[in-house]
Amino acid sequence: MDNSAWKFSELKYERPNLNVYKAMFDDATERVAEAESAEEIVQVMLEIDEMTRKADDLVRVAYIRHTKNTKDSFYTEQQHWFDENMIYYDQSVLNFSEAVCNSPFRNEIEEIIGTAYFVDSDIQSKTFSDDCIELYQRESELCSEYQEIMESTEAEFMGEMRNIDKLRALFAHNDRSVRRAAFEAFSKIIKENEDKLEVIWNELIAIRNQVGRNLGYESFIPVGYLLNQHIYYTPEDVAVFREQVTKEIVPLCEKLYLAQKERLGVDELMVYDEKAVFADGNANSAGDAEYMLEKTRAMYHDISQEAGEFIDYMFDHELFDYEDRPEKAPGGYSLMLLAKKAPFVFTRFDGSISDFQVVTGDLGEAFARYVAARKQPLKDYFSASGDIMEIYALSMCQFAYKYAEDFFGEDADKYRFYNMQELITLIPAACAVDEFQHICYSNPDLTPKERTLEWRKLEKKYLPWRKYDQDECMESGGYWYSLSHVFYYPFYYINYALARVHAMEMKKKYALHPKVTWMTYMSLIEQGGRLGYDEVVEKAGLTPLFTEGAVAEAMSYAKEVMEDYLENKEL
Repeated sequence: MDNSAWKFSELKYERPNLNVYKAMFDDATERVAEAESAEEIVQVMLEIDEMTRKADDLVRVAYIRHTKNTKDSFYTEQQHWFDENMIYYDQSVLNFSEAVCNSPFRNEIEEIIGTAYFVDSDIQSKTFSDDCIELYQRESELCSEYQEIMESTEAEFMGEMRNIDKLRALFAHNDRSVRRAAFEAFSKIIKENEDKLEVIWNELIAIRNQVGRNLGYESFIPVGYLLNQHIYYTPEDVAVFREQVTKEIVPLCEKLYLAQKERLGVDELMVYDEKAVFADGNANSAGDAEYMLEKTRAMYHDISQEAGEFIDYMFDHELFDYEDRPEKAPGGYSLMLLAKKAPFVFTRFDGSISDFQVVTGDLGEAFARYVAARKQPLKDYFSASGDIMEIYALSMCQFAYKYAEDFFGEDADKYRFYNMQELITLIPAACAVDEFQHICYSNPDLTPKERTLEWRKLEKKYLPWRKYDQDECMESGGYWYSLSHVFYYPFYYINYALARVHAMEMKKKYALHPKVTWMTYMSLIEQGGRLGYDEVVEKAGLTPLFTEGAVAEAMSYAKEVMEDYLENKEL
């Protein structure tokens, strides 16, 4: 097949023979041990990197096709097989990387490829051992069980069967009675499945904490930090950050929601009102999905030549799945097809304001990977850690503000305000999730009901405006069960909070010096996984957030912008 003309729908899939890849790694590991120079080892690394991209991509193709159609039993079965067996592939990867790290030529190798490979290898060695294999397998099974529950459980609403995500999307509906009814249906799904979700979460805590103990830690928390590459800050640093959020950002959020309550003309702002920012409705797109895509293509071409090439590549190769289909899995993601150096973005357009956030944030993250893949020799460097990728994605959202008129017409300012408010108000919500996970893994003997009550306490600390309209399930703390990242990606949520604060700084930089800021951005994303979080913060001129006063400094510009909107704009 002509590489320039391939399409995702045409990619062939076959289950990889892991024994073949194990033999490849065994041979490569032996060659590393026998190598007589750093250059020989780097050559082996490049060869094994190239050879194994196909296996990695088969895993990704199966996952993508499973999420594109959860009713396809073939790819559902493939997903279950990978959940059970990929741990053995990971074991071979670890054995190879350990051989490279233990080489007497390590210093010379670092000079050639950088230190990030060795940092990643060190993380792998600290988060894997043979006695964790069955635990990791069971963890994957439990996450799949959660996914199946959340995908398959629906409620009939307004003549349509809707899952959790589709019901939550209606919280922004113009009609408050619709919002309230959608929330009631949402809560009913959580309540009906609460017993099953309690069992899954209880076992996940036990399994993950056992993983931690098997690896020599007191709990899973250090493992969770390592798996997320949170190696440049500690739980104590994050606690300092969260405390600053309660002092600096929570009061701003309260002011924003008080103004929203007055705009909506309601006695009390309920959870199902939080997304309904304007009394006459949120910003409406100036056209349908095809219009959005046309404007998206034009926007990226206007941003830069590289961005234009990227967006053409995404559309030409069917790498942007935006259609709203009933068989699609909930949620969204961005990942890489490594052999093709091709990002894939999975989402669903719902006709709401979030569609523009997708074409800026999600596609912005994909753009960062696309650029890095064309600059970096190793697949490990095609993507940075999650905390960095979130900065890149949200920075693109800020760079795209000037195009709001193209997408929303007269509602452009509505979009800008809505997006800023959403970015800011999610920061304390993400901190609540992060502290909740620390509590759960530090206190494994808590009962499920005690855990949900801990969540409710954290809502009152970080989200004091949140009211559940006397809903028993939610008042008891049940809302968090709808947060899939807690189950799938423990300790990832703090990335959202950190990145949003940094994005507010990038917004200021771009407003004052757009050309210089874009050049800095490009130089950073070209480095891909070569850079760590601290390096990105320093090179971008951002504020380190783990000292007192840092959050106030980083948020000062955003606070001024929002207060100006509240005082001077007709919204």
